[in-house]
Amino acid sequence: MDKIQRLKQEKEYEQYVKQKTPRHNVWLNMLKAFLLGGMICVIGQIIYNSCEVKNLSADDCSSWTSLLLVLLSVLLTGIGVYPRLAKWGGAGALVPITGFANSVAAPSIEYKKEGQVFGIGCKIFTIAGPVILYGIFTSWALGIIYWLGTLIG
Repeated sequence: MDKIQRLKQEKEYEQYVKQKTPRHNVWLNMLKAFLLGGMICVIGQIIYNSCEVKNLSADDCSSWTSLLLVLLSVLLTGIGVYPRLAKWGGAGALVPITGFANSVAAPSIEYKKEGQVFGIGCKIFTIAGPVILYGIFTSWALGIIYWLGTLIG
């Protein structure tokens, strides 16, 4: 009797979990991510083309594009727009340069009430820190491999 009761409870719990679990439309989410990521890239291309029109070198155009995309991302994070865009567009907001700028700016805004040192200073790289750490380590490891490859021939 106890075993039957337990099976009934498990089945009821399964139904409850299925009822409460949010359902997502994968295709719609992918479309939103594509559109948001694409718009960020289009904005970057517009900035780059604007720099080319002013006869800047390719390196200068790239620098200005990166700088302005980071600035725009930080400003939109500061006024609360970027998080709403990220919620709507999901992974589309992770376009590397703007997503990284957002991941640095968001904790600094969130912890500013704790002060300059213990708030912003300690928490600013909570999200971006691992990315920086593993990026530097990977580039170091690949540099060693490349260097050894040049020694070998």
